[in-house]
Amino acid sequence: MDFKSTLNLDKLVFDKIHFERIGFKNDNQLNYSFESNVAKKNDAEIYRVTLIYKATKENEYYMEISLTGFFSFDNESEISDELKNHLVNVNAIAILMPYLRSQISLLTAQPEVDCVVLPPFNINSMLESKEE
Repeated sequence: MDFKSTLNLDKLVFDKIHFERIGFKNDNQLNYSFESNVAKKNDAEIYRVTLIYKATKENEYYMEISLTGFFSFDNESEISDELKNHLVNVNAIAILMPYLRSQISLLTAQPEVDCVVLPPFNINSMLESKEE
């Protein structure tokens, strides 16, 4: 059996990696948020999916990371537009999340910063709360 996905990650780029030191290491709570944007190229079956992570640890640092994945579908795939939209909106974000998680950990694995290791997320719940 062949379980190959019809959704392909063609390119992945980090658009922005920003870390701004505000003060010294402290016990303040890390507050963070996620944004996602999906766009389709007008003349092709190419989708651009961007994830943006913003985090602030009061009196210590501000961080913002943005990454974009460019996705396409196999030409042999005959799937509905509805299913394509679902795959792009859910699966593409799930595919990008480990890259974002890794970059966050690398950026915070520095002297005088507690390393941030994001837990696994339920992407469906995250997207449902975004729609509300």
